[in-house]
Amino acid sequence: MKASETRLLDLLKQGHQFVIPIYQRAYSWSAKECDQLMADIERTGSDDALKSHFTGSIVYVEKGLSNLTTQEPHLVIDGQQRMTTVMLLITALARVLEARPEGEREPRKGYSPQKLRNRYLVNDDEDGEDYFKLLLSEKDRETLKAIIGGTPLPSDASESVADNFQRFLAHLGDPGTDLGTVCDGLAKLVVVDIRLDRTSDNPQLIFESMNSTGRQLTQADLIRNFVLMGVSPTLQEKLYTTYWRPMETDFGQAAYEKQFDDFVRHYLTVRTGEIPRFGDVYGAFKAHARTFAPGDGIEPLVGELHAYARRYCAVALGQEQDKRLAEAFQDLREIKADVVYPLLLELYTDYELGLLERDELVSIVDMVTSYIFRRAVCRVPTNSLNTTFSTFTRAIDKERYVESVQAHLLGMKSYRAFPTDEKFERELTTGNMYHFKRRSYLLRRLENFGRKEHVSIEDYTIEHILPQNENLSERWRAELGPDWAQVQERYLHTLGNLTLTGYNSEYSDRPFAEKRDMEGGFRDSPLRLNRGLGAQDTWNEQAILERAGRLAAQALEIWPRPAAPADDLALDLAATASGYTMADHRNLADPPLRSLFEKFRARVLDLDESVTETFLKVYIAYKVETNFVDVVAQTDRLKLTLNMPFEALHDERGLAWDVTGKGTRGNGNIQVILDSEEKLDHIMGLVRQAYEYQVGE
Repeated sequence: MKASETRLLDLLKQGHQFVIPIYQRAYSWSAKECDQLMADIERTGSDDALKSHFTGSIVYVEKGLSNLTTQEPHLVIDGQQRMTTVMLLITALARVLEARPEGEREPRKGYSPQKLRNRYLVNDDEDGEDYFKLLLSEKDRETLKAIIGGTPLPSDASESVADNFQRFLAHLGDPGTDLGTVCDGLAKLVVVDIRLDRTSDNPQLIFESMNSTGRQLTQADLIRNFVLMGVSPTLQEKLYTTYWRPMETDFGQAAYEKQFDDFVRHYLTVRTGEIPRFGDVYGAFKAHARTFAPGDGIEPLVGELHAYARRYCAVALGQEQDKRLAEAFQDLREIKADVVYPLLLELYTDYELGLLERDELVSIVDMVTSYIFRRAVCRVPTNSLNTTFSTFTRAIDKERYVESVQAHLLGMKSYRAFPTDEKFERELTTGNMYHFKRRSYLLRRLENFGRKEHVSIEDYTIEHILPQNENLSERWRAELGPDWAQVQERYLHTLGNLTLTGYNSEYSDRPFAEKRDMEGGFRDSPLRLNRGLGAQDTWNEQAILERAGRLAAQALEIWPRPAAPADDLALDLAATASGYTMADHRNLADPPLRSLFEKFRARVLDLDESVTETFLKVYIAYKVETNFVDVVAQTDRLKLTLNMPFEALHDERGLAWDVTGKGTRGNGNIQVILDSEEKLDHIMGLVRQAYEYQVGE
């Protein structure tokens, strides 16, 4: 590696050609970054005391010593955003100067339009792509070539490249802009020129360590470079064309920038069984890459990623072609159920492999939607939903796919339990549905219940039949009765008092009879949500409760609770979880140790009804969604492994020790010995911390 401070214009002048490799992200600087660069140039150019302005680094792989006689291009590893933007600015400057009278075309010596082009933009003695000093990737390339060459833009021109060029043109063409100052500022731009040797430097490691002064690299940027940078140009082209570019196209630019990192996180959750931290998706991806056979190269990994990306686009981005599946996935997207995507990616994979029929997949998606939506209506905390669905498939018997999903959903306890019909109905009829985050979805499904021709509710607004106005009219007070204030407070935002209308402003705070009978009133409404309102004589507590009951009954059909599985299935599923019993842990046959163990297990199971106990070959596991304490019965004591970071444990007596990175029987980074009943209370305090840590995670 060679690094030196260099004038940016000198670097452009001396370099024959710079190429942005296909694995680099597209040009993405916005008006904000361009305006900042322009302001820095003008500020520096107008101040003689400022000799330079540092703009970051340009990192590129230069031609090897054996290629000194060739015109091999430099591959830019970092700095393409700055380099491209300066090229656009110089092109705009040359264009503006060309439009000036002959004697005004060179505001500073060496800055005529021809000299700007031939020194910094093009190689005037070359043809084809060799003519251009900078070649971008994909559609950015053709757009920049058209701008520099003065030819029409392509039909699919890069918006960022074209828009930023027009922005510079407008600014430089303004009579108030001093082009001499701009030339002086350009001459003072300084970069760190970092040249890498093809044979001795590792571009990927250097790329990871760079802190760009432009936009922060996403995890997707790092992953793309990881899979493409280290392979031959021929394989780069194949991997990009066959796998990566189709992924970018399937996502679309907006979704790719916003959701690709989330997709990779879900993909890794499926493939590794662990949920990566948001900021460590790239690190988790590299660790996963090491699980592939070294001799197979990188292509199997990229191919697998592409396959899962296609499934993700079907599930999460509305690209599913099957109508019934698309409707089921749409419901999940509407209730913002992103936590289920790891499960759905695995389900969709099995659907493609023929392990799951289309109707079976729809059935499972509908069950999961009902589970998530009922929990939302019942205001159940979302703690551990990520873990619930990341580990869900461990409980599935793929020989009886739908039934085992049904059994697992109904088998979850405590706050993870599938809300009952009674609780769901009660919350629907008495809860505040107006401020419910998923109210639009709720009203859409209720309105379209039983319809073959669906109604789009986006054309309507939510109407409170009983108005929100605290100063109700006398007619409303009389209709509600002497307790009108309490009735309004209790039922105003409940489901029974909410509907849809296109006449919200016309209804205003009118009495119920006027809302019912006016033109466009409830009696004339084509909406099913307004059925029955036209025949209603009064609107009071009883009417609100009766309507809420009718709508809740429909909701129970739309979001049903699965039927209980057959007893033999439940037993079979439990048996497949573990083939071991307490008898397989021979040390527990000793009466004193057995007594201590019984006291311990009772205390652990009493933490919450969702805690389960599983006897395995070498230890006994206690978990909610994942293990929080595992027990090995030794000769005269119990060795416990707690599943939480050692530094997060509060252990005032110092009974526990750190086993991070060491081989242990059990899951976790902490071990502690329970060898007497006197220690039980304190050790249960440690166990509770592990339980609460896992639940919180």
